[in-house]
Amino acid sequence: MIQLSLIEARELAESILLHNGFNLAHAQAVAATVIAGERDGCASHGLYRILGCVNSLRAGKVSATAEPQVIDQAPSIVRVDAGGGFSQLAFKAGLPLLAQKTRANGIAALAINRCVHFSALWVEIEQLTAEGLVALACNPSHAWVAPAGGRLPVFGTNPIAFGWPRAGQDPFVFDFATSAIARGDIELHRRAGKAIPEGWGVDAQGQPTTDANVVLDSGAMLTFGGHKGSALAAMVELIAGPLIGDLTSAESLAYDAGSKSSPYHGELIIALDPRRFLGDSAPVHLARAESLFQGIEGQDARLPSQRRYAARARSLAEGVQIPEALYNDLKALLA
Repeated sequence: MIQLSLIEARELAESILLHNGFNLAHAQAVAATVIAGERDGCASHGLYRILGCVNSLRAGKVSATAEPQVIDQAPSIVRVDAGGGFSQLAFKAGLPLLAQKTRANGIAALAINRCVHFSALWVEIEQLTAEGLVALACNPSHAWVAPAGGRLPVFGTNPIAFGWPRAGQDPFVFDFATSAIARGDIELHRRAGKAIPEGWGVDAQGQPTTDANVVLDSGAMLTFGGHKGSALAAMVELIAGPLIGDLTSAESLAYDAGSKSSPYHGELIIALDPRRFLGDSAPVHLARAESLFQGIEGQDARLPSQRRYAARARSLAEGVQIPEALYNDLKALLA
């Protein structure tokens, strides 16, 4: 393993992106996201993702210099045209107007169109909870996941993330794929030559397999919770696809044309302001919400994101470790 401080990890990520043609704004925005993943113990969305970012650029599937265009669509709707760039800069561009509209109306939505997306959603959710807002986000990806009872890929991993601000402590945040596992975790198993657990995917005939290569190359991933995860995946396809005028996971995969680049689609973020919903009584009801968290933790159950927050505290003090093979692959991108 290779030990890196968070500053060294960020400098490595930024230098690779700049060396390969991304402008400074995109390099900084993308690097901040992957370092957040690495910092929080989420290796599948950490420095490993830089490899895919460069591959997407070399394949001509992402713009390295696109300037997001913010569109004031309606009293409670913001649109950002990412122009074929990664989603991070588009989110950054739309966030101020989204927050403004949410505080004015109590609820508002941000639709990001024509973005290339690889990242965890909690990074964006935490920026909204830091504003005192409740937030929900989702997006399709590439069609890698079979519906419940099927064997052919239709859905993306289609993550859903939610955040609830908490005064004086870390927000309540969950972020999970509607697939049984994030695709990046299967890719990491392949890189390590490890079998995957049953229930993550099937082969081309729809039979269970523990071979990561089979799932990634010829089979399909599975949804979590059978028909329940499948229904949620379909919901994400609809509200973060046709509803905002953007691609479904099947259309994103067709656009990819075998280049194995990051997915190209849209993203939907919905924000709610407790203070507009509740007025002067907001502090009372937000305090009531704390009893829910106490009821969970009081029986030694874990809140979502607690492991991430613990990993964050360790990384801030000790830095991070990445496999030597990954470090070598990253350094090769500077040649």
